[in-house]
Amino acid sequence: MKLIDINEIKKAQNRLQHIIAQNPLAYAPRLSKVANTQVFLKKENLQLTGAFKIRGAFNKLASLKEEDEKNKTTILEQGVICASAGNHAQGVAFSAQHFRTKAVIVMPEATPLLKVTGTKAMGAEVILAGNNYDEAYTHALNLAKERNLTFIHPFADREVIAGQGSIALEMINEECLDKIVVPIGGGGLISGIASAYKALYPTTKVIGVNAKGANAMKKSYEQKKIQNSQFVKTIADGIAVRDVNEGVFECILAGVDEIVEVDDEEIASAILFLLESQKLVVEGAGAAGVAALMHHKIDVEPRHKVGVVLSGGNIDVTMLNIIIEKALLKSDRKMKFQVILVDKPGSLQKLTELLTKEGANIVFINYSRVSTKLEYGDAIVELALEIKGREHKESVQKILLQNGYKFNEIL
Repeated sequence: MKLIDINEIKKAQNRLQHIIAQNPLAYAPRLSKVANTQVFLKKENLQLTGAFKIRGAFNKLASLKEEDEKNKTTILEQGVICASAGNHAQGVAFSAQHFRTKAVIVMPEATPLLKVTGTKAMGAEVILAGNNYDEAYTHALNLAKERNLTFIHPFADREVIAGQGSIALEMINEECLDKIVVPIGGGGLISGIASAYKALYPTTKVIGVNAKGANAMKKSYEQKKIQNSQFVKTIADGIAVRDVNEGVFECILAGVDEIVEVDDEEIASAILFLLESQKLVVEGAGAAGVAALMHHKIDVEPRHKVGVVLSGGNIDVTMLNIIIEKALLKSDRKMKFQVILVDKPGSLQKLTELLTKEGANIVFINYSRVSTKLEYGDAIVELALEIKGREHKESVQKILLQNGYKFNEIL
């Protein structure tokens, strides 16, 4: 597959103009300071379905509608089907509802509940199958044949890619950017963006970001030959794609200047940073570009203007809670530990008074005296404290040791 013709992307933009939320590029001062460059965010997490995928899906179904009208066929009326980790699913479901046709969506079994319920709410039939996108994809292809449905590929489709490329036209219209940072799963988003930039502003560098646990595209790009993964494992479920599509790979080789990778810890820190500093809820895939900048995976200069695509915001609440909890522990804003006490009246009160005097806020206590590891007459207490950073933590630890408490920190 070659780069998408700019006229196809402009045609997609026209189809989408009354559907897409026009979210302008937003300068991010705090992120700019961390990354030591000028960073602008493209907030696709604020789209109607919570992700950029609505662009490609709607453009594809709109093109099918036009084909039906031109050739007097009923392709769209028969219904559509897709495989998706969630965001493409909601894009297809919304588009099918708009064009009044049925949609069947096959999702991996581990898809976050938020994405499943969001897709069902748009009237689609949802089928959970497979451990990852690629297994769901195989199942969807089989169902497409059985039910005579049109398969809407999430990334290896020219109309889908053209729809995603409309993001670049909006960015080009607002800022002259030196670099564009884009998450890569299957590669449809970056293919569309790269196609637009290479046609209109070829000096702008297009940089992709893979999750380390799903980095087949990065390996393939570096070796100039497809290198599929045996399995994928990452919190960025939106870019957890195991296999590389040949057509998309050719497009990426032609239009992408560099691919870097970030691990789950880096992605998690970016999610929390965006939540705290930008007041934005962004999923793992959407935060990948920010993670790359925060952890200096991309060469930038202070004078550069760098655009980052926040591709989606459909993060599972449970995952968000885990990320926040772990981040609080790592940043010394929370402390968990176990301590052995003599099981008698006043022992726990003495400990809590000591911690309170030290300025630690106790948010959790579990008191047990039945553990087989305890001596008779002892109790084990697990506590969680809100603290104010490294120095405060060290102060709490010091006061515990000075008062004869032996404790084990829980990480």
